[in-house]
Amino acid sequence: MMAAVYARKSTDQSDMSAAAKSVSRQMEQAKAYAARNGWAVSEAHVYVDDGISGAEFAARPGFVRLMNALKPRPGFGVLIMSEESRLGREQIETSYALKQILQAGVRVFYYLEDRERTLGSPTDKLLLSVTAFADELEREKARQRTYDAVSRLARAGHVAGGKCFGYDNVPIVGPDGQRSHVERRINEAEAAVVRRIFELMIAGNGQSRIAKILNAEGAVAPRSQQGRPRAWAPSSVHEVLFRSLYRGEVVWNRTRKRDTWGRHRSAPRPEAEWMRRLAPDLRIVSDELWQAAHGRLDAKRGRYLHATNGQRWGRPKDNDSKYLLPGFARCDVCGGGLHVRSRSHGQRRAYFYACTSYHQRGPSVCANGTEGRMDVIDRAVLQTIAGDLLTPAAITRAVGLVCEAYSAPQQGDEIARLRAEATTLEGQSDRLADAIATGGSVPILLGKLEAKQVRLNAVRAELLELQGRQSARVDLEALELDLRGRLADWRRVLLTSVPEARNLLRKLLDGPIRFTPKTVSGRDGYEFRGKLAIGPIVAGLADLPMRLASPTGFEPVFWP
Repeated sequence: MMAAVYARKSTDQSDMSAAAKSVSRQMEQAKAYAARNGWAVSEAHVYVDDGISGAEFAARPGFVRLMNALKPRPGFGVLIMSEESRLGREQIETSYALKQILQAGVRVFYYLEDRERTLGSPTDKLLLSVTAFADELEREKARQRTYDAVSRLARAGHVAGGKCFGYDNVPIVGPDGQRSHVERRINEAEAAVVRRIFELMIAGNGQSRIAKILNAEGAVAPRSQQGRPRAWAPSSVHEVLFRSLYRGEVVWNRTRKRDTWGRHRSAPRPEAEWMRRLAPDLRIVSDELWQAAHGRLDAKRGRYLHATNGQRWGRPKDNDSKYLLPGFARCDVCGGGLHVRSRSHGQRRAYFYACTSYHQRGPSVCANGTEGRMDVIDRAVLQTIAGDLLTPAAITRAVGLVCEAYSAPQQGDEIARLRAEATTLEGQSDRLADAIATGGSVPILLGKLEAKQVRLNAVRAELLELQGRQSARVDLEALELDLRGRLADWRRVLLTSVPEARNLLRKLLDGPIRFTPKTVSGRDGYEFRGKLAIGPIVAGLADLPMRLASPTGFEPVFWP
């Protein structure tokens, strides 16, 4: 029998031994447990989440892969974990996930207890609810222990978070030779850049202009995120200008990292819960410099509000773009995104796509100053997608892949064997139930009955799967006609409605569209390339896994 392994390590596991915390150790032990029971473990079915809370479910890649592997039919019959809390530490979600796994015909074993988890009786379900409650309670206790420990560090003036630009985190070793805590020390090279930002603001420069000046000067910058170049941006300049630590005031506990369900959702705390502490030894910016810079910021804010009659016209962050490609398009020179710029063009305004890093961080970060007409680029991208993917030939190929992967030949012998085994298991279960009713050894008989019921459920699930494939083939025969009928609608959506087109692009694009500046015959333009996948659309119509249809590439060239 094929077995799968799921291993997870939380960010806080003070309730577990050091050996058990390691996901590699969990995998090693689970594979050894499988070998002792005569099961084979495929590396394709080893699922791992390292350093992720058990309260997270949608944000756990390994867990999501595991649950996706259950449909349409799992490639394994057994799932091995160290203990139940590895699956999750939130009662409702954990119970539901376990139910889905067992209903798929997969048996679940915990190697630390050498025990199989079953849900074949009300008692089993009660025990699950009790253990899930205990796991969630332990997670809450771990959160409280962590919060208490970190708050003590903050009150003592020690580092209670990550690294902050302008400072070095210095470990302090106690008399026993062990690290007792971490303290901040001013990094003079970075501190000079911080003071330079305040001086540039006082001189009348805006935050975007300050970022470009610093990048042109080659000033040391904070660590980058999400693969962006390490350089100053208007957002990072803003963070420096408003961080009170630079004036010698430490503020801790301003945000709550997780919601009541334990998911990672940052939210501001009431100001009454903030912990403030003066730290003159950490001061980088004098009061005079701070007040002068913020006086300039307040004056700019006042002029802006006066010009807009007190209205803030910034677009809320949770609103989608009203243009087609922001969020999907990336500069191939620096890896940053493309944004929309506009300027007067004769009697009207013209809109262009341009590299965000070049315009917000300066040419020292990205030399790509090419601007491409938005209408030309949009039309080229959409026509390419319609020409490469949304065609009758592509539809025929996609349906062929689905039929090939999903419509495996029926095996009459296998169905007959499963039916016979189900009949045998039903008879054995009835006899065990009769033995329990006549006063036999209840614990032993119950264990045997539960094992028979688990196997019976697995056999019934396999039967339903095999029998369902025949009816699914009838649906697949009509799938191509359905897809062809939708081609005109998809083309219309792409060419007429930006919001609907963006939703369609989210399903079709397999990664970003990369734009590379090119010059041909003295004219500047862009070459773009990317990958498309019709799988999500086919899967949505046929209720099949998205992975069945392979992505296709496109690499056209256009010139504005």
